[in-house]
Amino acid sequence: MNQASRPGRGGRPAQISVEQITAAAVDLLDREGLEALTMRRIGAHLGVAAMSLYRHLPGRDAILSAVVNHLFATALADLDAGPTWTGALTRFAVAYRRMLLAHPNAVPLLATHPVDPETAVPVLAVLLEGFAAAGVDQDEALIRIQSVGVFTLGHALAQVGARPGAADVEGAVDAVADAGGSRDAGQDPEALDYYQRWFDAGLRALVIGFDHRGAPV
Repeated sequence: MNQASRPGRGGRPAQISVEQITAAAVDLLDREGLEALTMRRIGAHLGVAAMSLYRHLPGRDAILSAVVNHLFATALADLDAGPTWTGALTRFAVAYRRMLLAHPNAVPLLATHPVDPETAVPVLAVLLEGFAAAGVDQDEALIRIQSVGVFTLGHALAQVGARPGAADVEGAVDAVADAGGSRDAGQDPEALDYYQRWFDAGLRALVIGFDHRGAPV
């Protein structure tokens, strides 16, 4: 039983919070995958009845959203804009990817559940300041940020779905299309090196391309 949910005085269960529910959901997701995120399983993980979760979050979809927002905010909480938008955009991608690979079971969830605006806005504000200082208008800045974010998420989705033994270029390319592959494939040192080089090259091409981009068409 989770410490936070141990019975209090008079046998009453301790109060739970949205933060505790979210943490329990992330733990279950990491350990057992997305299918484990049911109200019953999360309640059991916290040592409370599933119905008690509904006092804080209206259902499973709300819990999934809370998980997505938590992971995104945690990954990018300390994002440093720095002196250039190119550096800030690169750090954004690196931090986002680090979180995704640390929570591989969450990658498909983030690919299908957008981050809530109230969570995304503070991160975007940090990035947009750098773009504004460089004379890049907000619409164009958002295109660049979203493009890099989608690339990072898509690349992580390809990596965590790779099959074991896909260390060479041909095998790694085949692995991207292998939707039924093992999520442990990324632990192979050669595969890790390949995906890292692939990510670095793709990110660099995007940032350099946007740096030389003219007005939006």
